[in-house]
Amino acid sequence: MKLPSLSVPYPFIVWSILFLLIKPEIIYSQGYPHLVDYQVRFAAISCKGKQYIGIRSFRNQDQDYRLSVDPNTLETYVIKSTDCKIIEVSNIQKIVNFSGSTYAKSFQHVRDHEYALQDAGIDYAFPKERGINLTIDLCPSHKPLDKVIFESLFSAFRGIESSLPIAISLSGKWILNHEADLQWLINLKNKGLLTITWINHTYNHRVNKDPLDHNFLLAAGTHVNTEILDNEMLMLKKGIVPSVFFRFPGLVSSNEIMEEVLGFGLIPIGSDAWLAKGQHAQDGSIVLIHANGNEEVGVQDFIQLLNSEQKNIRNKRWILHDLHEGVEY
Repeated sequence: MKLPSLSVPYPFIVWSILFLLIKPEIIYSQGYPHLVDYQVRFAAISCKGKQYIGIRSFRNQDQDYRLSVDPNTLETYVIKSTDCKIIEVSNIQKIVNFSGSTYAKSFQHVRDHEYALQDAGIDYAFPKERGINLTIDLCPSHKPLDKVIFESLFSAFRGIESSLPIAISLSGKWILNHEADLQWLINLKNKGLLTITWINHTYNHRVNKDPLDHNFLLAAGTHVNTEILDNEMLMLKKGIVPSVFFRFPGLVSSNEIMEEVLGFGLIPIGSDAWLAKGQHAQDGSIVLIHANGNEEVGVQDFIQLLNSEQKNIRNKRWILHDLHEGVEY
């Protein structure tokens, strides 16, 4: 696949690519391989002087844990239950520190845009500086990871940013077929080269040839509960903490299924710049590209975008935004 070159010195690119292609020391994240009793459970959690909202509970090797959200930063954490004070609630709306938080405002923003068949949810962030929110989808595929995307990012931002914030949407079937590629990404995160927000992109990511209103999660026989929770469990077993964000396969949803996803405490993220579909990135755009080997046009367009912004990148006038910061209100 022939890709456009970046306007940076040739040795600069060669060094960056060779650095990434060298087999890295394997750095394994803490996983929960014996995870059981995974449940949707909302709770107000007080832990070491900080307040969180619990959204899941599970056990691993006789220890109880809570997957929890900071309601203001939207960062997620796995917290050991014995370290915290936990007050169970039947509905997330009943948690005192939910009301008025960034978390609650994100729910309302989604509800204001939940009626579109495609690209409902949060699809445009509002940064204080120029740049984009980069989201990379990994739908099921037998092709290898498009590492050139990440290599190009490191080449473009070398010496500018020490850790690049990106969001990666993971599907369970991709994880199961790409153990080495997944570990490659985790290693980059653990080495501090990437700050990754891991987005739930469903377990199966079903797709058929029917019209959109009967496709993806809207296809007959789809169980949303399984698609969401099985994927979260798989991520946790691999040492990945799922974020509070969710991306619909194909960006396709309905009002009913949107409410169902919100009921899991998740915030759907769309995109206003799916590059392979000819949509152009603007400042603050939530850019979507696929790195699963099936979207050559999107990869080329993204590298061309980096090329066009190279001068601004060098002058620190065009940056990658963290998705958490982008949705603050």
